[in-house]
Amino acid sequence: MGKGKFMAKRIFEKYEGNPIVSPKDMPEESWYTFNPGAIKFNGEYLLMMDVTKPDDKIQFWIARSKNGRKFIPDSKPVDWPLLENGTKEMTVYDPRITKIDDNYYILYASHENGLDARIGIVKTCDFKEFERISIGSELGNRNGVLFPEKINGLYCRLDRPFGDEKRACGIWASYSPDLVFWGKSRPLTKDGQYFHNGAKIGAGAVPIRTDNGWLEIYHHVAPTMNGFIYRLRAMMLDFDDPSVVIGDSKDFILWPEHDYEMKGRVGNVVFTCNAILEDDGTLKVYYGAADTHIGLAEARLSDIIDNIQF
Repeated sequence: MGKGKFMAKRIFEKYEGNPIVSPKDMPEESWYTFNPGAIKFNGEYLLMMDVTKPDDKIQFWIARSKNGRKFIPDSKPVDWPLLENGTKEMTVYDPRITKIDDNYYILYASHENGLDARIGIVKTCDFKEFERISIGSELGNRNGVLFPEKINGLYCRLDRPFGDEKRACGIWASYSPDLVFWGKSRPLTKDGQYFHNGAKIGAGAVPIRTDNGWLEIYHHVAPTMNGFIYRLRAMMLDFDDPSVVIGDSKDFILWPEHDYEMKGRVGNVVFTCNAILEDDGTLKVYYGAADTHIGLAEARLSDIIDNIQF
């Protein structure tokens, strides 16, 4: 379909070579590759992906790239640390990677013994050895995203407690002195009101400091005639109190439209756990597509901010 004169300018442009990682690219038989955390490390782009094998259990697997487009998966999955009681988690998924000083902190969804999701926290300095810090939330919480600096002397994260299933799920801000004990939790508000604009929303990328505030790219879930659709939006958070939303995007900034985003393990999904800001102001987002593939989309940081209504 050609671009009509009334078609709004796209914020993100999708890489013409998408998907950049698919199950066929893995060194072992795999069913799905999706929802990676992403970071630049030692001159390379690094994806920590959700990967399922024929047992349908998710494990983390790293893929690396020199140019940010052609990725080569490691020969084996990540050697993930055991829980404090010496047992292995039932499943893990959706890692977000935050660099603070010389450490990289990974917040992810953790399930054990058939229990509901909790937020796990692990750290590494080399992406070879990983050290467990905590299972840092109550049951029924995920989409944990750690800010890249302390706020008012405390670590701060965005998370998404499920709460009452009859109500829409929104984003909260929580604080910790040590990444183990978390509290002072508050739901995000805008103009003094609970912030919500979908059946559920959840933090996606690690927040980016801008001149206007903390930029957060998040996922927005809306019902359709036969299920749900996952799309991306952007919001701006107050520097000193990230529970306060000072602006939200006018438009969706990324949405499913191609076969690899519409058909798969979960159809009609684009989902991100990352956003990498380049020196030239380009923002790279590596996104899960239908919980089956990984795509790349790029935008100008300034275009995203221009689309936000304050």
